Amino acid sequence: MSIFIQIASYRDAQLLPTIKDCLQNAEHPERLVFAICWQHDEDDNSLKEFKDDKRFKIVDVPYAQSKGACWARHQIQQLYTSEAYTLQIDSHMRFAPNWDTTLIDMLKQLQQMGHKKPLLTGYVSSYNPENDPAERVQVPWRMAFDRFIPEGAVFFLPETIPDWESLKAPVAARFYSAHFCFTLGEFSKEVQHNPEYYFHGEEISIGVRAYTHGYDLFHPHKVVIWHEYTRKGRTKQWDDDKDWGNKNTHSHATNRKLFGMDGEVQQGHDGPYGFGSQRTLEDFERYAGISFKKRAIQKYTLDHLYPPNPQYTTDAQFEASFLRIFKHCIDINYSQVPEKDYDFWVVAFHGDNDETLYRKDADKQEIQRMLNDADNYCKVWAEFQTESKPKYWVVWPHSESKGWCDRLTGNL
Repeated sequence: MSIFIQIASYRDAQLLPTIKDCLQNAEHPERLVFAICWQHDEDDNSLKEFKDDKRFKIVDVPYAQSKGACWARHQIQQLYTSEAYTLQIDSHMRFAPNWDTTLIDMLKQLQQMGHKKPLLTGYVSSYNPENDPAERVQVPWRMAFDRFIPEGAVFFLPETIPDWESLKAPVAARFYSAHFCFTLGEFSKEVQHNPEYYFHGEEISIGVRAYTHGYDLFHPHKVVIWHEYTRKGRTKQWDDDKDWGNKNTHSHATNRKLFGMDGEVQQGHDGPYGFGSQRTLEDFERYAGISFKKRAIQKYTLDHLYPPNPQYTTDAQFEASFLRIFKHCIDINYSQVPEKDYDFWVVAFHGDNDETLYRKDADKQEIQRMLNDADNYCKVWAEFQTESKPKYWVVWPHSESKGWCDRLTGNL
């Protein structure tokens, strides 16, 4: 019952504590096989003590040669042999006692319930390495739809699983998390990461591909593993890579082509990184209540009800069931809004013919909140229903002393 543990680590001081906590809390540490893409600088010797440990397979990468998270995960998957299970995690995690047998028992329980290829995943509960274990969240989370971003990828948010205390088994999931996935070992070969992806689009593409390969997605109903979400003050790959923008643009284009979005010719079945043959993309859309070509969502999904979504008798009914929700965050640097006495900002989104699709002005209180954001830039959020994708946004600040200020715009 060996477990193939996949860790893509980029200049992360939490890598060694993660490995040690994983080993210390496993019921059978002798059954663990670690495959690590170790992207590090020359001063990092964190894996030195494991160099002769037969449980460890290490891809040693000087950090300047890294091509991103999905590329690193793909390197790891080439090391899979025949382990019974696989666990994909990040390099900043903590583990509950006997986490290995707990996850195996969950998978076996789901198989006994008729799910031949169950997959456990999710945005797992958070911890703070600066105050651990005191700040470990002790309730299990699931993933909820957040929005389609303009580039086409789908974003998600974590939320507490309702009534989790009374649950006896994992709950059905629509979406996949790259920082926690536990399933059958052959998943490492069947659904490999496309190295042409950079970061965004990774999770929705893997989740849908897994579903079409016959995997049933679930969220654990109890806390087994914790994840650090902030990585505050630590270097990310895109901090070092001057070409990350081009890589990310190519990744978005690859993702849109996979799903046949925006008039792209769908390439969902081409090559080793396409969809499986056990289910179709439409099967997933009907299961999850999401339309990629329309960038739309069903109300049943927005209401956070468990899949599968209600089924429709005709294709016309199915197509008509979707809401078209556009949600976007406009990022504005403080240098672009230097005045101290703004009384309102016009916030608007316009279509192809410059028609106004949506407008909702920001008042003094909201402006003040944005100007004091912890991330040191303004986040202007908008969410509305529309039949057509906006072409550009406008933020037009008004000052009590200077009147109308510089008009800010951005293409979508």
